[in-house]
Amino acid sequence: MLDSLSELMHCCRWMLIVFLALTIPTSQGQTPKKPQLRPNVILITLDTTRADRMGFLGSDRGLTPSLDALAKQSAVFTRAYSQVPLTTASHATILTGTYPQYNHVSDFGAPLSADVPYLPDLMHRQGYHTAAFVGSIVLDPEKGLAPGFDRGFEVFDAGFHNRQPTQTRYESVERRASEVLSHAEAWLQRSRTGPFFLWVHLYDPHDPYDAPEPFRSRFSDPYDGEIAYSDAVLGKLFAALRRSRLYDGCLIAIMADHGEAFGEHGEQSHGIFLYDETIRVPLLIKLPGNAVASKSRKLIDDRVSLVDVAPTILQAIGIRVPQAVQGTSLLSLMDPAKARVPAIERPVYSENDYPNRAFRWSSLRTLRLGRYLYVEAPKPELYDLISDPSTKRSLYASSPAIADTLSSQLETFRKNTSSEFTGQHVGLDPRKASTLGALGYVASDVRASPEGTVGGIDPKDRIGIANSFHAGLLDIEEGRFDDAVAQLERVVENEPRSELAYHGLAAALIKLRDFEKALPILEKAVELAPESGILQYRLGVVLYETGKTKDSVAHFETAVQAVPDWVEARYSLATIYLRIERRADALRELDQALEIDPSYYRANLLRGTLLVEEKPSEALRDLQRAASEEPNAREPHQYMAQAYEQLGDDAKASEQRIIAERLNAQ
Repeated sequence: MLDSLSELMHCCRWMLIVFLALTIPTSQGQTPKKPQLRPNVILITLDTTRADRMGFLGSDRGLTPSLDALAKQSAVFTRAYSQVPLTTASHATILTGTYPQYNHVSDFGAPLSADVPYLPDLMHRQGYHTAAFVGSIVLDPEKGLAPGFDRGFEVFDAGFHNRQPTQTRYESVERRASEVLSHAEAWLQRSRTGPFFLWVHLYDPHDPYDAPEPFRSRFSDPYDGEIAYSDAVLGKLFAALRRSRLYDGCLIAIMADHGEAFGEHGEQSHGIFLYDETIRVPLLIKLPGNAVASKSRKLIDDRVSLVDVAPTILQAIGIRVPQAVQGTSLLSLMDPAKARVPAIERPVYSENDYPNRAFRWSSLRTLRLGRYLYVEAPKPELYDLISDPSTKRSLYASSPAIADTLSSQLETFRKNTSSEFTGQHVGLDPRKASTLGALGYVASDVRASPEGTVGGIDPKDRIGIANSFHAGLLDIEEGRFDDAVAQLERVVENEPRSELAYHGLAAALIKLRDFEKALPILEKAVELAPESGILQYRLGVVLYETGKTKDSVAHFETAVQAVPDWVEARYSLATIYLRIERRADALRELDQALEIDPSYYRANLLRGTLLVEEKPSEALRDLQRAASEEPNAREPHQYMAQAYEQLGDDAKASEQRIIAERLNAQ
C-alpha cells in the first residue's frame, strides 16, 4: 500500500506540472520561423474502431495490412485514449484540442462555438486549402447534428438526408468508405497552389456491421469485416497519394474517435461506459518526410489523449498553438533524442453525460493516472491497470486512500479544464432527433443543460436496459418492428422516468400501425417531457389516427409553438383544422409553412385545392409550384384543370386533364 501511495504521489507532482501547463504558455506555443512551404496534412478518423483490432498494436487477426504498413513509417501510440465515447463529441475534442467540459459539444446537435479554437479554421487562416469528407449524417453541419463543424472548411462534403422507404442507409444517412474516399481523391486531383488540410471520416465500423463483399464472406466476425474493408480502402488512398507524389511530404494522422464494446463490463456497442474497450483507441502519426521512420523509437508507450492531436499537428507544421488549446503536443514524445527523466505521466481524463440525458442516470467521469483507473460514479471504482488490465476487480473498498486522492485529482483536473457555458440551452431540432434513431442513437429535443451530474442511478446497474434500447432502435431501422417492440417494452418497464424509452417504443408501434397501443405510451412520454415538440407532434398523429381529431389539435399546436419553423408540423396542423372546419386557421398555417419553405409540395397542393373556386388565379400559382416540385404527381394537374375552368380557359383546362390522365396511367 505504501509503495502504491508513493508512486501515486509522484504522479500527482507531475500532474501539477500539467495543470500549470494549461494556463501558462509553454514552448509548444513558441513556433519556429515560418517555413518556406508548409506540409500537406491528412487527418483520418475511423469511427468506432477498437485498438485491439490493429495489427500495429499487436492484433494477429490480419485486418489492417495497409495501416500496418503506414505504421512502419509513423509514431505509434500504444496507449491513446478518447475523451468521450460519442462520435460528434469526440471529433469536437480532436479538432479543437479542448475537453468536452470546455467546448461543451457533449452530444448531437450541440453547436461548436466560434470562440473555441478549431484546427481547420486555424489552418485555413494560414493559407491552407481545407476540405472534409465524412461518412455519416451525425457529422453533417447542414443537417444540424454537428453545427459549426464546417468552420474553416472550403469544402465540407456531406449531403445526407433522412432515409426514405425505398432507400438503403448507404443512400441516405451513411456512406461507405469507398464513396467517401472517391470524393476525397477527386478533390485531391484538383490543381491548387499552397498546402492543403484534408479530413476524411470513415463510419463503416459502426453498427450495424455490414461490410461489402468479399469482406462480408471472408470474416466470420462482421465487425472484423468492416475493419478490414476500411483498411483496404485506405490502402487505395495511400497508393493514390504515392502516385501523386504527395505521400512522403504529407503529415498523416490516423485515429479512432472511440472504440466498441462486445459484452465487456456488460455493455454492447458504446455510449455508456468509459473502460478501455470504448475509450482506448488506435493513434498513429506519420510526419512529413517520414521523419520517424529512420528513428529507433516508433512505439510510444506514454499515455496520451485525442485532445493532444490538434496541438501536435499545429506545432509540426509551424503554426502557433492558441493558448486556449488544452491538449499537449506529442512531438517531443516522437523524438527519441529528447530524453525524459523522469517521464511525465500524463493524466487522461474522459467523461460521458449521455446516460444522464438519455435515461436520467448518473453521468460518468474517469481519470487514468499512473497505474490506476478511477471511475467517478454513484458506486465509484478503482482499478490497478498493471495487475488487472481488463479492469475486472475494483479496489475501491480496499484502497480508500488511493481512491480519495484520485477523486480529488479528478475534481481538480475537471475544474481546471472547464469553461463556463455561455450559450443557450437548446434541445436538438425534432427533425434531426428522429434521424438518429436510424443510426442506433437516442437523442431528445428537450432543452437541457449541456452537462449532467454524477449521482442517482449508476449506469452499471442498468447496462442491460441500455443494450435493449440500442438493439430496439436498430431493429426499427432494419424493419424488425415486432422485435423492436419486445426490446423496448422491457426498457419502458424498467425505466419509467425516461421519455426517450417511451418515445422509442411508440415509434416501433407506429411503424406497426398499432395506434391504440401507442396512444398511452405517448401520453406518458408527453407527461414526462411536455416541452418536447416531437413528442407532442407524435401524440397528435396518434390521436388523429385513433379518431380523436379534436383532442389532437392542442398537441399539434404545442408542437408548432415549440418549433415555429417546423414546416411538417404546420402542415399537419392545417389538415387538422380543416377536419374540424376551421378553414381560415388552416390557410393561416399553410401560409406560414410556405413562408418558411415555398417549395414544400404538400402545402402548395393543399393551399391550391382550397382556393380553386374562390381564388383560381392564386390557386394556380400554388398548384404550378407543386407540379414543379413533383413532376410525376397527377393531383396538381387535376386541380389546375378546375382552376382554369373557373377562369373560363377551357383549352388549358383540357390540356391539364390530359397531363393528369397520362401521369395516372404511368
